Amino acid sequence: MRFTVSSTQLGNCLSNLSKVIASKNTMPILNCFLFEITYGNLIVTASDTENMMRSTIALDECNGEGSFCINSITILSAIKELAEQPVTFDIDLDTLQMSILYLNGVYNVVALSSEDYPRAIEMQGDEQEFTIESEILANGVSRALFATANDELRPVMNGVFFDLKPEAAYLAATDGHKLVRTTVPSITFEQATGFVLPKKPATLLKNVLKKDNSTVSVRFNGRNAVFSFDEGELICRLTEGRYPLYNSVIPTNNNNFVTVNRRFLIGTLRRVIPFANDSSQLVRFRILSGKMEISSEDIDFSTSAKEEVACEYDGNQIVIGFKGSTLSEVLNNLDSEDITFQLSDGARAGIVVPSPQAENSQVLMLMMPMLLND
Repeated sequence: MRFTVSSTQLGNCLSNLSKVIASKNTMPILNCFLFEITYGNLIVTASDTENMMRSTIALDECNGEGSFCINSITILSAIKELAEQPVTFDIDLDTLQMSILYLNGVYNVVALSSEDYPRAIEMQGDEQEFTIESEILANGVSRALFATANDELRPVMNGVFFDLKPEAAYLAATDGHKLVRTTVPSITFEQATGFVLPKKPATLLKNVLKKDNSTVSVRFNGRNAVFSFDEGELICRLTEGRYPLYNSVIPTNNNNFVTVNRRFLIGTLRRVIPFANDSSQLVRFRILSGKMEISSEDIDFSTSAKEEVACEYDGNQIVIGFKGSTLSEVLNNLDSEDITFQLSDGARAGIVVPSPQAENSQVLMLMMPMLLND
């Protein structure tokens, strides 16, 4: 069997799929990529038993069909060193002797049989499905990831919750100190349902999905989910357990709205945070009509910083403290020119939203305040 493929296209494909492969595998075959040639396409698969991702590449030339496995480190090392050029694979499927021919040379390797490679997880039980724009899903998952927990006792907190309700779909994550929720009004379910996507497949999706208006098909049941997109699909096992009632901590009476330029605020935090206490990273906000005073201090080392930022606000003074690194993460996971703080007082959770919100998805980020010693 013989086929030809673009070195750049194959290299990008293998680089993305390599993130699926675990550093330590109980099955040696899982250190390999599965190559399948069928109907003029190359389908490359990587798996760690709980997650399986496949990508499809249209071949320039193809003579024959079949499948084989090849060590992931070997093929990655070989392909990444090549400039853009056609690469030809010539393999004897009986002996598994293979030559990889490129412009100025050839690699000779021995492939492995594909018979022992794990098959895709079968979807069993009641299956449900929805479609979502690739950009909305990529952004929603990316924003949620930084708010996931690392809780060994409650693994359900370590993933992204797809909360599917009659009025909208929500992508949410929280670690108890911060919360991110993306609302997608175009997706509705007659009966409320949902699933928790573990952190690893969520990260894989973030890295492979294109931020365009192409669609992603999502099928799921009580144990597994399949994300199908233009270049391939991701099949993963879901986290079992009930996600906490995250909406109950989102305040509904934060009636003080403070709008500020996001980039100016990020720059201010970069200058102020180094003067805060290393352990707490407390940053104090004193919000007055038309301006926001941002300050930090470390009493132990007698250091402090204060800076003013212009803002849109006309109300009573608000003094509130946030962890500087958390607020920086929140701001860096938004892409709007301006953001709006929705606040009540210094003791209640603060909400940050883009200003204005996008029509096809609305983003809300929540942070718990820190105690101020006045």
